[in-house]
Amino acid sequence: MSSSPLLSVRNLEIEVSTRRGPAKVVDGISFDVERGEALGVVGESGCGKSITTLSLLGLLPPGARVSAGFALMDDRNLFTLSRPALRKVRGGRIGMIFQDPMTSFNPVLKIGDQLIEPLVYHRGLSRAEAWERAGELLRLVGIPGGEARLDNYPHELSGGMRQRVMIAMGLACEPPLLIADEPTTALDVTIQAQIVDLVKDLRARLGMSIIWITHDLALVSGLVDRIIVLYAGKVVEEALVDDLYAKPTHPYTRGLLASLPTLEGEETRRLPAIGGTPPDPGRRPPGCPFAPRCPLKVELCERAMPPLEPVDGRNSHRAACWVTTGAMEMAA
Repeated sequence: MSSSPLLSVRNLEIEVSTRRGPAKVVDGISFDVERGEALGVVGESGCGKSITTLSLLGLLPPGARVSAGFALMDDRNLFTLSRPALRKVRGGRIGMIFQDPMTSFNPVLKIGDQLIEPLVYHRGLSRAEAWERAGELLRLVGIPGGEARLDNYPHELSGGMRQRVMIAMGLACEPPLLIADEPTTALDVTIQAQIVDLVKDLRARLGMSIIWITHDLALVSGLVDRIIVLYAGKVVEEALVDDLYAKPTHPYTRGLLASLPTLEGEETRRLPAIGGTPPDPGRRPPGCPFAPRCPLKVELCERAMPPLEPVDGRNSHRAACWVTTGAMEMAA
């Protein structure tokens, strides 16, 4: 991998307007995406996964804004780009696979008309050239019929086929970075496996970087190189994928992994769950946000946020926990 990351995000903070005033939904997130790397972003719903990546494309919902931090790509801060410059990034430099293709496509336009738009805008192709390329993209993502399907409307395709079309749109201009926002959530397990295999194959063929957003640690185990775990808008653990599964360090990560079913021949057991709920962004506890739900918490956890500390002395694996990383002894 290159010593220069493809994308570098530092100290990102995102606020949303509420009746009680601004609430911080992303709180000081920093991460890199290396060239050719697949990065998994994992956490429960509402932890800040999707809104973090939407901010990179300037697609934050009304009432939300980036209040601090920067995101460097091609030596430019994505958060300060003009609208015309940001439109060139969307699709051209960063592709996006949205979570629900049925609500992401325009229902009154044929999928061909929607697929050719980025090709015409970013690549300057004629309509005829873009139409031919769109047919090739459909074949690339495994949709039989190729160009014949371009005349279909979104509702005429199955959920799995719509998701494949969404992937084709994200890949249309062969961007160096592809963001996949829980692209298999609404699909059955058979189609999920097909989509995962498809993205892995396309990554190998095209050499692109991927940010895969999910709540499912089992899903990304064979798909990504590295994982960051988010909780309440903060990075609580980051590690190479094998290290994370071999030695989960933060109690939240341990809880997520413990809740996964296994194929081992053990007696039927009830899967453990993490008690409680994530904190309201507008009413964060003063210390570690996971403290109210944590079985290992001590008094320090409730009054101070722990730093991300190396696990076993390795910077490639870091966790933010006073207890499990030994940071409490260093702070004493």
